[in-house]
Amino acid sequence: MKKNVLIIGAGGVAQVVAHKCAQNNDVLGDIHIASRTKSKCDAIIASVNDKNAMKQAGVLEAHQLDALDIPATVALIKRTGVEIVINVGTAFLNMSVLEACLETGAAYIDTAIHEEPNKICETPPWYGNYEWKRKERCAEKGVTAILGAGFDPGVVNAYARLAKDDYVDDITDIDIVDINAGSHGKYFATNFDPEINFREFTGVVYAWQNNEWTTNQMFEIGHEFDLPVVGKQKAYMSGHDEIHSLAKNMGSPNVRFWMGFGDHYINVFTVLKSLGLLSEQPVKLAEGQEVVPLKVVKAVLPDPSSLAPNYTGKTCIGDFVKGTKNGEPADVFIYNVSDHKDAYNEVGSQGISYTAGVPPVAAAMLVASGEWDAKTMVNVEELNPKPFLHILNHIGLPTRVKDKDGDRALDFSK
Repeated sequence: MKKNVLIIGAGGVAQVVAHKCAQNNDVLGDIHIASRTKSKCDAIIASVNDKNAMKQAGVLEAHQLDALDIPATVALIKRTGVEIVINVGTAFLNMSVLEACLETGAAYIDTAIHEEPNKICETPPWYGNYEWKRKERCAEKGVTAILGAGFDPGVVNAYARLAKDDYVDDITDIDIVDINAGSHGKYFATNFDPEINFREFTGVVYAWQNNEWTTNQMFEIGHEFDLPVVGKQKAYMSGHDEIHSLAKNMGSPNVRFWMGFGDHYINVFTVLKSLGLLSEQPVKLAEGQEVVPLKVVKAVLPDPSSLAPNYTGKTCIGDFVKGTKNGEPADVFIYNVSDHKDAYNEVGSQGISYTAGVPPVAAAMLVASGEWDAKTMVNVEELNPKPFLHILNHIGLPTRVKDKDGDRALDFSK
């Protein structure tokens, strides 16, 4: 049984991870938090203590770490004795942290695909550019690496696998829909790291359609979805991490991702992009200084974690899966609805951070118990989804299903 966790990162998602690890430290053991700015880790620890989140007395410690420094990360893992690393830092860190885990034998869990600062929308499948190239080494060393264990990617991958196991024998379509029907009250802000957020939408939109990769422009293809709780919402086909593993692992000829955007967001985004302010490439100012426009935009926008106190409304994220069951047409919507205010009251973060931060803790608990200690590199849909969804039911992200038999909560305890 693996124990003791290192959380890398100190943003809104890391705060959720820390709270949830604390609430389950009887399973996960000692908790360590590391970031380039130790004061941010200290603030998270203060939040955990303010909420009396620790299930039992134990270690909760902050560390200063540049996670791009592989030897430093290796040294911290060895010094603390952690056996599970939850990486919720920027996606630029993934390969460095994974290398440290390969060297030490610690299990690795992340919530997003690796990115290089000077590249966007690389050739699909995205996992094939970095992560999957290390799968053989993970297997050789017996290192568990669970990729994309947030909500999307992550829980939506488990939903797709659940649909295939229980509801649809021959899948023709997987449409993942992510709707944030909440309001943060700011003129303009992103719900997580602006740099990563914008990079998702400035390149082409990759989708898996008719068993091949297709491309469109962002906001080119929209569709209105009628969803539980949040009602009718407009969403746009977007490129996203989970498409790139589900296309490989699920056998469906169509895998698409849809994200909800309001007209105001689209207008501001379009102006910023048209002016070149979302470019990841450096430019030289008249004074001779070199800056990256996207980093400047990030610097002037609100910190996503600052949105939490005044955030209201709900999110709805789930999978529409179509195909046949026993030779008859079948379709199912498997989903979760979360509330921003409830998330803030519990862990001090907004709902987007909450939905991203709770799942990797559930994954860590399954690694700790051995159920998901795969001893190799896997995407979430390659693992049994029911233990994962069972834990999520109990730690804050319950699963519901809507099909021909109605709309109901799912119980995975049997």
